[in-house]
Amino acid sequence: MSKFKKKDTKGLQAINTASLPDIVFMLLFFFMVTTVMRETTLQVQVQVPNASEVKKIEKKSLVSYIYVGRPVSGIVELYGTEPMIQLNDKIINDEGVPVEPIKDFVLFEREKLPEEDRNFMTISLRIDKNINMGKVTDVKQALRYANALKINYSAKRDYENQPVR
Repeated sequence: MSKFKKKDTKGLQAINTASLPDIVFMLLFFFMVTTVMRETTLQVQVQVPNASEVKKIEKKSLVSYIYVGRPVSGIVELYGTEPMIQLNDKIINDEGVPVEPIKDFVLFEREKLPEEDRNFMTISLRIDKNINMGKVTDVKQALRYANALKINYSAKRDYENQPVR
């Protein structure tokens, strides 16, 4: 018998990590291509009013935005200075109640959602605080005709008038 025994070298094999950087860069490239940074470019000025009671929206993927305000300085020459409605990147410059464009917008946004979430779709109105209520009423009437009855008004929290808790 020998005094020295050989060690048993039947342990686990090392994992080959040569392809790991390729996989990491492929995932990085995938997420860079599929990520959406900003969906709309604001073409109207919106300074939302302050509110005393503010509640956060739980599922922002179910929210579609309608902006109402005066045009920004770059497009005043095209549309004038009257308040306008912006649906995504499209400006509506109709006189009276813009029922058809808003109805088409609501139907398009509803079709993008999964079938089980369509009843929970919310329209968020981001309206400049200096806009007349007539324009807001026109938008609300058009939303009623489009059967979009769940409406949210965007506002900022008024920190000065909040009670201390």
